[in-house]
Amino acid sequence: MSLSHMAHHFRRGPRVRAVLAAAGTAFFGLAAMPAPAAAVVHGGSVGSCAICHLMHDAATGQIALDGSRPLLAAESSTDLCLTCHGRGNGVFGATPMAPPTEYGAGNFTWLLEDNLNDGAGSAIAGDAAGHCINSPDRGTGADSRWDRAPGGTFPSASLGCTSCHDPHGGGGYRMLHGPGPVQGGLAVFVYPAPVAEGLDITNPGAGESPNRHTAYHAGMSLWCANCHGQYHSEGSGSAFRHPVDDNLEDDVRNRYNRYEGDANPRGGMTATAYIPQVPFEGPATSTTGTDGPVATDRIMCLTCHRAHASSAPAAGRWDFRLVRLVDDGVASGSYPLPSPYPGNGQGQLCKKCHDEGHDEGRACLSCHGATGESPFPMIR
Repeated sequence: MSLSHMAHHFRRGPRVRAVLAAAGTAFFGLAAMPAPAAAVVHGGSVGSCAICHLMHDAATGQIALDGSRPLLAAESSTDLCLTCHGRGNGVFGATPMAPPTEYGAGNFTWLLEDNLNDGAGSAIAGDAAGHCINSPDRGTGADSRWDRAPGGTFPSASLGCTSCHDPHGGGGYRMLHGPGPVQGGLAVFVYPAPVAEGLDITNPGAGESPNRHTAYHAGMSLWCANCHGQYHSEGSGSAFRHPVDDNLEDDVRNRYNRYEGDANPRGGMTATAYIPQVPFEGPATSTTGTDGPVATDRIMCLTCHRAHASSAPAAGRWDFRLVRLVDDGVASGSYPLPSPYPGNGQGQLCKKCHDEGHDEGRACLSCHGATGESPFPMIR
């Protein structure tokens, strides 16, 4: 039976995922998804359309011909993407307490958490873990806290994999959309896809580490601004002010290069200063580089946030609400994000760029950017 016929007969729910996964493995080698196979699937090669699209309704009236459900072999475009990219070491792990290998973007599995809050206050649901993609099959829906992208107008109810990625193989990094309409004109992007180099996501042994990581070269924050604007800037709607697309100043670079954790805050070396939990953007960065920043390097949105989601509110690369990183996951029962530095006393990674010694036992955000109505303005 052909793949399109399999999808025709078994369209809905877990069964179609299993069928497509098996068929993809048998016919196209999708279990490993090496780079050539990915190019075949998303590049429009002969026969590749049938991997994602149907030719006819699986059941009468099941597929609308008005473009709202464009002959997809799953309930939604996001569910379709996750058929291949959400299994094994994919972007949506089966359980938040045992996440797949980290390749740099984080993982949507943390959207399933019932509580991410290890600080003060009530529980923070998994919606706050990051980009809350709509996946009926995985049980995730529109973000309950935001009806639109913070700082912008993109509707949360429509957020999915294809909001950011071009399923038909755009030429940008990780197939990210460039300028022009996305999702049938739901939004219009102004800025081009960023320039970056990523890890081999098909290699389970090649996870993120200080000498193996994404290399961000240019344009990341501007690309995020397609939906979020210049968030954290004056007038952006955020109570928290922070540079989002600036060159790292001399004192910040010196601090980054000397800081080797709270146990050795001024004794580090530039040659080994890089940590993937606090990356930066620059033309000379490489996927194996361990050097700290130089004068041409910049801060970007992904210096502090993961692109997909994390086990911390606001897709944080660390939990911004904690005083000590060792406390991550203790109160909430959520997955504890690993600290890049040893010792139970290690504090916020804000210290990688900002001088330490004045926190007085508080998380940075408890003072910086706080208001009476929003003591943690990045968490709504």
